Amino acid sequence: MVTSRRRYGNGAAALERLEAAVTRAAEAGVDLVQVRERDLDAPRLVALVAQLGRAVRHTQTRILVNARIDIAVIARAHGVHLPAAAPSAARVRTAAPRDFIVGRSVHSREEAIAAAAQGGCDYLTFGTVFPSLTKPAEHPAVGTDALREVCSAVSLPVLAIGGVTEALAGEIAAAGAAGVAAIGLFADALDERRLRDTIARMRAHFKQ
Repeated sequence: MVTSRRRYGNGAAALERLEAAVTRAAEAGVDLVQVRERDLDAPRLVALVAQLGRAVRHTQTRILVNARIDIAVIARAHGVHLPAAAPSAARVRTAAPRDFIVGRSVHSREEAIAAAAQGGCDYLTFGTVFPSLTKPAEHPAVGTDALREVCSAVSLPVLAIGGVTEALAGEIAAAGAAGVAAIGLFADALDERRLRDTIARMRAHFKQ
């Protein structure tokens, strides 16, 4: 799950709804939550990450912070997700706790190969695979052929992002991806039981 509090409105109410959505997703079995709230200042981001960490601590879900290794460490998150333009994961690990999860976004086969060669990554996220409502209309969707090329080029787990739905899980898995990352798929779910069922059905594709 990738967060986007703007989906829930503005102000404190949006943050409360975001926490509820993250808690619901964690209870339903989401593995990772990437906190991507790039417009929050450092104190508010630290507070949010710490609060989400407390909300999911009774589950297996791990909280990652987008880009900000400093915030991740201060707020005691489980890891960090690096944008494509960030320093190498190997370099970031020099400032991270030993058991930190480090992921990275890539947008091409070449970027994926470079990230894998630099070392330090636990997984890669690749996209935008399918058209996404969170991207401008002109933003290109690269499709599953490009996803397949990336997955076959690296040994790291690759998560597909962009326009992900339950109906596309089989196609994504067939391209070699280890899983998916999404905003709307998890954020818009209002029923934990139904979300749990959706996650279980999707996860079955990636176990084959």
